[in-house]
Amino acid sequence: MNTKITKQWKFLKKGLKSKSGTVAWKVGKWEKHEGILDICHSGFHSSNDPYHAFSYVRGEILARVECRGEHIDQDDKSCWREQRVIKAYKWTKKDSLKLAIFSAELVLKNFEDKHPNDLRPRRAIEAAKKVLFRDTEKNRSAAESAAWSAWSAESAASAARSAAESAAESAAWSAAWSAAESAAWSAAWSAARSAAESAATEKIQTYFMKLVKNLKPL
Repeated sequence: MNTKITKQWKFLKKGLKSKSGTVAWKVGKWEKHEGILDICHSGFHSSNDPYHAFSYVRGEILARVECRGEHIDQDDKSCWREQRVIKAYKWTKKDSLKLAIFSAELVLKNFEDKHPNDLRPRRAIEAAKKVLFRDTEKNRSAAESAAWSAWSAESAASAARSAAESAAESAAWSAAWSAAESAAWSAAWSAARSAAESAATEKIQTYFMKLVKNLKPL
């Protein structure tokens, strides 16, 4: 048996439950998967960094895990036979919204270089910021309106035209609908697909780790 222990990250849902809901984790307790290992389908999954873990599960809890035994690796995640949670941190919608706004602003210039007179994505980001710093019904309503404006813009109709379009819209939607987990994921990966892909990804990963350092343990 391979007893080497590897530390990775994973996101869990409320109650320390896995995305599938089949495992309720307890800090310090090893869990063993008895079936076959099939990456993305069967086994315990985790990633080397929180950024990639978040791309698979937009959960409310970020867990530091230890892994051992039989496993399958791919570029951005692994599938393990045995795993245990050693630390757990609360990830809030506010954290996701911060990430969404950062990612959107990172690629906003791409959009504005192509459409210098279209301020709708910028206004959507500004509206999301207002919700972040003062979460009121008035600010949420304004963010919703700004999101619709950015979404309906002819120049912002297709994310393929510019990563900034999708990112800005996502940030505003997260503010308006309290769906920041999905919005942050969309914004982060939209930024990663921008012209400066490697640079954008690196900046998002760095910012993500800054957020992680300020998370409160459960």
